[in-house]
Amino acid sequence: MDISSYMQSLGKQARAASRAMAVADTGKKNQALLAMAKSIDASRDVLLAANAKDMLAGKEKGLDAALLDRLELTPARIDGMIEGLEQVAALADPIGAITDLNYRPSGIQVGKMRVPLGVIGIIYESRPNVTVEAASLCLKSGNAAVLRGGSEAVHSNQAIAACVRDGLKAAGLPEDAVQVLETTDREAVGQMITLPEYIDVIIPRGGKGLIERISKDARVPVIKHLDGICHVYIDDDADSKKAIAVTVNAKTQRYGTCNTMETLLIAASRAQELLPKLAVEFQEHGVEIRGCDTTLEILGAAAIPATEEDWATEYLAPILSIKVVDGIDKAIEHINTYSSQHTESIITENYSKSRLFLRACDSSSVMVNASTRFADGFEYGLGAEIGISTDKIHARGPVGLEGLTSQKYVVLGDGHIRQ
Repeated sequence: MDISSYMQSLGKQARAASRAMAVADTGKKNQALLAMAKSIDASRDVLLAANAKDMLAGKEKGLDAALLDRLELTPARIDGMIEGLEQVAALADPIGAITDLNYRPSGIQVGKMRVPLGVIGIIYESRPNVTVEAASLCLKSGNAAVLRGGSEAVHSNQAIAACVRDGLKAAGLPEDAVQVLETTDREAVGQMITLPEYIDVIIPRGGKGLIERISKDARVPVIKHLDGICHVYIDDDADSKKAIAVTVNAKTQRYGTCNTMETLLIAASRAQELLPKLAVEFQEHGVEIRGCDTTLEILGAAAIPATEEDWATEYLAPILSIKVVDGIDKAIEHINTYSSQHTESIITENYSKSRLFLRACDSSSVMVNASTRFADGFEYGLGAEIGISTDKIHARGPVGLEGLTSQKYVVLGDGHIRQ
């Protein structure tokens, strides 16, 4: 396959499809989403069989447990894909909405209209359900999408892509509105990120190495989804039951996700009371604890020494670093030093401290008395998410429908001329 010719052809098809999608009415878009859900439901056996091939190949290649967890499609995850499509279909269509419409002294009205970005290129690893999430959000927001999944999920992604095409065809929308690359050649990624004439924005989802490479080499604007070094801070004024429940859930509900807690910070006044109880909980879940000197004094053999590198590591595994700090100011200082600006949570009953934490932590999601695992587009009511942006410009946090749109000024007149 001539990769350059293939990507040029795919880009032209995507650009043409994007123009049709920009003016597609809401009814057709919703019809396509629901038809996709129906096709996925009817294709469960096909999807599971395709995923079994990928899982077997992944194990033979020696993929680690976190990657295999992301790669696996289970009946429950297929249910989640269907539910996500139905939820996106139920969301309000942002395209065409006019806001801030005001009369100017000249008599004209000036406002802003929500419009699609155009063609969105998404590069992702492992998780095949991203194919559905990306397709649904790009479609509902009036964009065309070019999707490049990881080679480890090639069979799963192609099986899902067939269901996506079924949905577009059923609604009379261009099947090229969502294109999943059929090649696993890495050159395709290099081509994809240097086609500004066809692709308007790139969204990479995957490991830190992938995202750094894309950001460095791309000639197309990039919305970054970097690693999730997420923190929970147990404050002096924390409720003990809440602290244990939230902290254990933030780490153990699922290990291989970007919103999983990787570092626990605990106020010195509460460490002697809570750390032994937490250590028992984490041991029951098979979590390895890497602690600061004070943590080691309290937990003894239940923990091993943490290194400087641990504070800046996204484990995506049953490993947790713990540090005892002298109050909220030191906790915030540690977070703003080592965080990847993804998600942070404070456990406290002190209103003033919770407000300080919300203001001072420079991350895309900041929480009070809640598990970091809630940092998710589905949980935020966005239907699904393209990713969780750690950028500060255009989109930040879970990127849903609005994050895949822009605005343009519109002017309404009645024969007005400028004097």
